[in-house]
Amino acid sequence: MICKIFSKWLTLFPSGFSCWVLIIFTLHSSRGDMSYFTQEEMRSGSVIGNIAKDLGFDVKRLSARKPRLDAERNRRRYCDINLNTGDLIVEERIDREELCGPKISCVLIYELILENPLELHRIEVQIQDINDNSPRFPNNRIKLEITESTIKGTRFLLDQALDLDIQQNAVQSYALEKNYHFILAINTNIDGGKYADLVLEKELDRERQQDVSLLLTAIDGGTPQRSGTAVIHVTVLDANDNIPAFDQPVYEVSLLWTPSDPA
Repeated sequence: MICKIFSKWLTLFPSGFSCWVLIIFTLHSSRGDMSYFTQEEMRSGSVIGNIAKDLGFDVKRLSARKPRLDAERNRRRYCDINLNTGDLIVEERIDREELCGPKISCVLIYELILENPLELHRIEVQIQDINDNSPRFPNNRIKLEITESTIKGTRFLLDQALDLDIQQNAVQSYALEKNYHFILAINTNIDGGKYADLVLEKELDRERQQDVSLLLTAIDGGTPQRSGTAVIHVTVLDANDNIPAFDQPVYEVSLLWTPSDPA
């Protein structure tokens, strides 16, 4: 930014002198960074901090210095300065997920430019996550086929619910509808995400029940909590677990016999 402002001025001086002017100006024009925090989804006009107070200016003096913000790497402004109050304010809606995706750190970087005399300050605005997204399963119906001979304790990996929010606002637990055959085992993967295994607690019997439907719920850790659901549909497959059997051990048949006439 300094080079852009003085590129025309420096051409008027010898190259060596221009370099010294640039170095001296740099030392005297930059007076430190300022950091602020704001939550995503704040309304336009919401106050993030007071630049006038942090720079030690009264509002009238700040306005006379004609402050402006230049955004780095962002086409949209998101933030601006209220010249009447000296406040750094939200200019337009900030969606952390749209801006930074799954990254933990989400920072807007600006260069504050003041005139007469010229000063430059780096401003960082940390965007904090709020719980504005609910967990979602890739599919709202999870299909499993389990043989009735499957032993107790067998695990079946379930689809992991996804949440665009991060850290505590992401998925923290799962719940399973109460039933006679299955329980949940909740696990944590290497990136901290939570997923669940369906665990067979009581053996299945296809002759008694051919299908089992269960409601699976993913729950995040935000306040208030948000949740998403999917239905687990288990088809019980037959196993050769029954031997052929007659209805009774002995069958008696009575036949009417009539002797034929003698030849």
